Amino acid sequence: MTRYADIPKPIRSGIVVVNPDTGTPQRIIVLQFNPDTLERSVAPQSAGDSGDSGSGGTGSGDRNEALRLKGPAQETWKFTAEIDATDQFEVAAPDGIHPQLATLEMLVQPTVAQLRAASKLSQKGAIEISPIEMPLTLFTWGSKRVMPVRLTELSVNESAFDVNLNPIRASLSIGMKILTVSDLPAGHRGADLYMAHLAQKERLAAAARGGGLGSLGLSGSGFGTGTRTGTGTGSNVVFGRG
Repeated sequence: MTRYADIPKPIRSGIVVVNPDTGTPQRIIVLQFNPDTLERSVAPQSAGDSGDSGSGGTGSGDRNEALRLKGPAQETWKFTAEIDATDQFEVAAPDGIHPQLATLEMLVQPTVAQLRAASKLSQKGAIEISPIEMPLTLFTWGSKRVMPVRLTELSVNESAFDVNLNPIRASLSIGMKILTVSDLPAGHRGADLYMAHLAQKERLAAAARGGGLGSLGLSGSGFGTGTRTGTGTGSNVVFGRG
């Protein structure tokens, strides 16, 4: 009998809903299939953004602020998730994938109890009603990417149904914004989790393989105002293979 080497069980990506006060997970949503691709966008919060008019530097911004940052970069993620009840015959699904879809949709919906509480305050003549606060949501993509997020997009394409018209297969386009210390109040658990996420980025950047100016066709001892070029100080990084 042929035996195969033990194959490690793949890590799944997912979403964890956390109580921001206690840090206790309230719900764990494991994606059935890891997305094939991820679309990420990282936009710096530059203090000199107003001076970048896209016309060769003719903007009216303060040139002294061109290299300054106002805060962490704004990062967004987009991916497509698949849910297929026919791939899980061993799991009873009398409602199809309605429960999985509803769980994701409730990440961007207040509960009935919260809406009723707000309605009662309005009926009592409350002048100002605070917006409903949702639980803290974390997106996990392996151990090196655990970050607080807010869902910004949830588009569902249902493509197959059972005899009772319960959806049994769907494709979901999910967009999310990484919440930074600029988005959360000081002391919020999500702010601490973002700082841990950023620290992980710093560790990964420090582990990048170093390179030299010679690979770029440059030489010299420093970047001055003349025509010489050089290595200066600091770390060097090579992207891809040398």
